Amino acid sequence: KTDNWDVKTPGFTEIDLVSHSGNSASGEFLHSLNVTDIHSTWVESRAVMGKSQIAVLNAMQDIERALPFKLLGIDSDNGSEFINYHLKTFCDQNHIQFTRGRPYKKDDNAHIEQKNYTHVRKILGYLRYDSQAVQKAINELYQNELQIFQNLFLPSMKLSNKSRLGSKLKRNYDKPQTPLERVLQCPQADPVKVQRLKRLRDQTDPFELAKRIEQKLERIFAMANQRVSPQPKDPISPSPTRSEKQTLSEIAKIFGPQLQK
Repeated sequence: KTDNWDVKTPGFTEIDLVSHSGNSASGEFLHSLNVTDIHSTWVESRAVMGKSQIAVLNAMQDIERALPFKLLGIDSDNGSEFINYHLKTFCDQNHIQFTRGRPYKKDDNAHIEQKNYTHVRKILGYLRYDSQAVQKAINELYQNELQIFQNLFLPSMKLSNKSRLGSKLKRNYDKPQTPLERVLQCPQADPVKVQRLKRLRDQTDPFELAKRIEQKLERIFAMANQRVSPQPKDPISPSPTRSEKQTLSEIAKIFGPQLQK
């Protein structure tokens, strides 16, 4: 699928894996299966060990059950974790449209590429996670606090239309809305799940929710494999240029005698 998404109902999604390998791609490590709905911007994520086709299928089935609307379509890249008969059979049995982008064309999956950064990478960073314990901790965060915060309280704008004025391209966006607010406007959404989500939103303090997310993230960071995780580099002061040296010399001549006094 290479054309622009023009859907008016929730359920058509883009999917991708985000690796948590740290500095080394050797051995087994966690990946985040990220799924974003095109119409409502609803996001669901699950941590899987490795790139097993069965593990991805199981995570996809779990995400399908968690969505507040019926899954109608998935669009993936060309990785073997997606292009296989396990996922194809799952889509055929549930009448789900299965499309893919072109090889080496990330723009074909622009929606999920954006969410990979904002909803996964900015939160979990570039550390290496490669244990069952940290997988369980990340999934507890994904399925609870983070899912609530991102979908019930985090608003975003969607591109509504584009128009060209001469050589300039003008983009118009709709008003900021949370994914839940967009789902509430869709008659195709599951009414039972929607009512439960509305009660959950009304009963949740977003500030307390943010504190719980920070606490869980600190625990997750502590379980990262620090031996192969990126280390912060010491800031290196750039050597002064010739003009900077001359300026410093002039300052020293002016203020030097006063400093000696």
